[in-house]
Amino acid sequence: MHDTTALLIELGAIILVLGLLGRLAGRMGFSPIPLYLLAGLAFGQGGMLPLEASEEFIATGAEIGVILLLLLLGLEYSASELVTSLKTQYPSGAVDFVLNAVPGAAAALLLGWGPVAAVALAGVTWISSSGVIAKVLGDLRRLGNRETPVVLGILVMEDLSMAVYLPILTALLAGVSLAGGALTLLIALGTVGAVLYVALRHGRLISRAVSSDSAEMLLLVVLGLTLLVAGIAQRLQVSAAVGAFLVGIALSGEVAEGASSLLTPLRDLFAAVFFVFFGLHTDPAAIPPVLFPALALATVTTLTKIATGYWAARRAQVSVKGRWRAGGTLVARGEFSIVIAGLAVGVEPRIGPLATAYVLILVILGPLAARWTEPLAGRLTATRAAPAGTAEAAGAVDAAESAGSAGTTGGAGAVPASR
Repeated sequence: MHDTTALLIELGAIILVLGLLGRLAGRMGFSPIPLYLLAGLAFGQGGMLPLEASEEFIATGAEIGVILLLLLLGLEYSASELVTSLKTQYPSGAVDFVLNAVPGAAAALLLGWGPVAAVALAGVTWISSSGVIAKVLGDLRRLGNRETPVVLGILVMEDLSMAVYLPILTALLAGVSLAGGALTLLIALGTVGAVLYVALRHGRLISRAVSSDSAEMLLLVVLGLTLLVAGIAQRLQVSAAVGAFLVGIALSGEVAEGASSLLTPLRDLFAAVFFVFFGLHTDPAAIPPVLFPALALATVTTLTKIATGYWAARRAQVSVKGRWRAGGTLVARGEFSIVIAGLAVGVEPRIGPLATAYVLILVILGPLAARWTEPLAGRLTATRAAPAGTAEAAGAVDAAESAGSAGTTGGAGAVPASR
């Protein structure tokens, strides 16, 4: 009874604090992720209020949080959209990988952490935060801009890459042999290919089988199916997160919309628990020694993400202002970086504090970069005085893009508001 009472008190206090922090972040206009991480640092080892009774429950909740994050992400995409993105956005995805994964890998090697940690830190610096970026696009009213499909296409490529990257990382962290790692990768690729094929050919049948007029039944079936598939994927060393993502892809239409609306509050709750859990296992005293590397890495990868967005938007023949907006929008890192770091801390504990500091910096800087990259770039290039007529024409083009391109968001790589 005493343990149960302590558990309820600790959980109640944590959830209440998270709710208050979320409201504070909303009023200040930025993502609550950094506040959740700071709460974890305060409650965890070396913090002001270490937890005892609820730690095991929070660990389980964190696992569910990762699964729900990936499930809801998968529900946003259809299999046909993913295939279209693969065909049209793969050059941008390749540039994104080279420019943003290499700095993380190089930093880990320079710090003497070894090749496995280099693969993990490469993922931390590579993947942008889909959640933060989606919110920023909505807040800045850019969903109709011509550069937005480019941004979303890059995010889709990153999400698809996770289906291959996470099994490889999991195999490396487990210390399996080269043959075992190759087998794991083949299983992952085969699973992804099979799910995409089934979703393309028989997605309606799957959705019809899962569909229910009862919100309760739909919630139970989708959540139960997701946890089951995630567990099986984990057993096959494919990653529970990838299994959940594939379940989301397989569902479409009204089922996807209904499941998304039902599961979003659960995702928000358990995702917040996940960020707290990551902070719990990071000693605040370990952050100052890695603060300078985190700042340096954040500076470099901010510039490389801006370059990625600029190049991809230029390839899509978006105007110069739109290219800068695309680059600034991609800067934010968040949930995926923390997921990857959480997997790697068992092999290289120092990656946890570095990833925490890195994400804290970029999850705050990301919305600011999305808002100010284009104006700052315009001011820096204003020294090249252009003829007035040229400047007016360029401004007219950008205004037309912002006002009249809502229809273009359904293009390659776009993620529609509803499926």
